[in-house]
Amino acid sequence: MYIALIDYGLGNIKSVKNSFLKAGADIRVTSDPAVINNSDAVILPGVGSYRDGFSNLDKRGLVEPIYKSIRSKPFLGICLGMQLLFEYSLENGKNRGLAVFKGSIRKIPAGVKIPHMGWNQIDIIKKDSKILKEIKSGENFYFVHSYHVVPENSSIVSSTTDYGIELVASIEKDNIFGFQFHPEKSSMIGQKLIKNFLSLAKGAQ
Repeated sequence: MYIALIDYGLGNIKSVKNSFLKAGADIRVTSDPAVINNSDAVILPGVGSYRDGFSNLDKRGLVEPIYKSIRSKPFLGICLGMQLLFEYSLENGKNRGLAVFKGSIRKIPAGVKIPHMGWNQIDIIKKDSKILKEIKSGENFYFVHSYHVVPENSSIVSSTTDYGIELVASIEKDNIFGFQFHPEKSSMIGQKLIKNFLSLAKGAQ
């Protein structure tokens, strides 16, 4: 069993890889569609521009393997990787995303410090969440973002965070999971989430 960590030229590949290795995963950094298609689970990381993110996925022929993975195996988007699962972003104009979920990515409203950077508590919304198993409301995770997810369907929201306004911290629907925060930078509690995803990957074999 192995997990494919998609390398599309943007993101925190090394730290995500190291966190999964620490959890005992066989994780393969790849931009090869065949490696993604043959994996047991997939991670889409990312830090940077939304427009560049989708463009890089498209240029590398990774959009279709992502759709195929989403239909068949555990899939995790982290930070930009989660945001790319939505229809579009308003960062530097209107830019298309993967449109797995209806909704948009919008700038965090004025009146609070931007970017939202540092440790923030989350509030668990989806009490039966598979990825947030054994995680409690009030746990702190590490965030770095200036834009936030505005989903059309609130039922996919698994946790939120209070940053003066309520922001989506994580999403979950069936086999698809997303974190706005960085589990790989969130110490032991983040490592717990990584182990949860690894367990889901093993269970899906």
